Amino acid sequence: MTGPDGSEQFVKTHDFVSPRPYAIFGLLAAAFVLTGCGQPASQASAPPPAPVTVAQPVKRTVTDWDEFTGRFEAMEEVQVRPRVGGFVNSVEFQDGAIVHQGDLLYVIDPRPFEAVATQAEGQLSDARAKVELAKRELDRGLSLVQTSAVSEQVVDQRRQALQAAHAAETQAEGALKVAKLNIEFTHVTAPLTGRVSRHLVSPGNLVQGSDTGTSTLLTSIVTLDPIYIYFDMDEATFIKYSKLWFEGRRPSSRDTANPVQVTLAGETKPSREGSINFLDNRLDVSTGTLRSRAVIKNTDLSILPGQFGRVRLIGSAPYEALLIPDVAVATDQSRKIVFVVKPDDTVEARPVTLGPLDDGLRVIREGLKAEDRVIVNGIQRARVGAKVAPQTAPAGGKPGDKS
Repeated sequence: MTGPDGSEQFVKTHDFVSPRPYAIFGLLAAAFVLTGCGQPASQASAPPPAPVTVAQPVKRTVTDWDEFTGRFEAMEEVQVRPRVGGFVNSVEFQDGAIVHQGDLLYVIDPRPFEAVATQAEGQLSDARAKVELAKRELDRGLSLVQTSAVSEQVVDQRRQALQAAHAAETQAEGALKVAKLNIEFTHVTAPLTGRVSRHLVSPGNLVQGSDTGTSTLLTSIVTLDPIYIYFDMDEATFIKYSKLWFEGRRPSSRDTANPVQVTLAGETKPSREGSINFLDNRLDVSTGTLRSRAVIKNTDLSILPGQFGRVRLIGSAPYEALLIPDVAVATDQSRKIVFVVKPDDTVEARPVTLGPLDDGLRVIREGLKAEDRVIVNGIQRARVGAKVAPQTAPAGGKPGDKS
């Protein structure tokens, strides 16, 4: 190498050492530490068993209930119509109120009928006076005929005149009764106790009255307590009930007031009880259903005709059954299953046959035994064949969610 003055200079060069062996050594040391001084990595990363809650099926006597959709109707409903015509003087009820039998609803102008009644009273007085006159003339004739002062023919005529006077008196009495009835009919009263609708005729309007159904509709009244609920029973259910009756395992609703439970709209469990009191005498050929009716107590008057309700009808004789919380039931394609924890704490999927709900628990007809441990909480954490950490829940207790 040439220096500033042109002379050659020699520079000492240091030896170069590669860093790769040190890096490799560091990585191996780190791997040794992470494996836990020689322990296998698969054992260190194994997850613990999933915690689940298990419960044994509840065994108790239950009764099956079948459910139908029904509609409430009033036991009695009446259309209020006037029996006499005339102008309406006043409306004496509040729309939609509860009225009692005999309460005044409408007043129709009674003056024309009062005038007719006065005329009928006068005709009755005239008829009674004629009866008295005919009676005296007959008595006089009977006295004179003994002395031959009058003939028997005259006596017979006077006797016939008395009978005609009595007939005229009876007719006059009938006319007076009709006139008084018409006066009474001008006061339209409630024929039964119930809830009245709105008034359809206002004061000052002319209404037509008759006893032939052509009179003016004034309002309507429906009874509320008790109340009917009508529902349609399908043919298969009817055949099932008939078979149970022939076998002596369930009484017929035609002969026995079988109990029913009713769930109203917005409710999750039955709130009303009643009994069957009618089954129709034939199935509807267009729908294949049998019209049925139950009577329900409605003491608080909260149910109105026209409402819908779900009717539960007793469908079997009492029997022993196993029940589990409904949240423990899962669906595997087209079948229902429950997850059972075996003695070695591994999970098994068990297909089951379901029955109805009873007091919040699901009846299991087939697939379970009384000693089985069923997962009721943590179903999504359970895997078939995997171990779990089961915790026992109270029998029949309220389970948590499925998460």
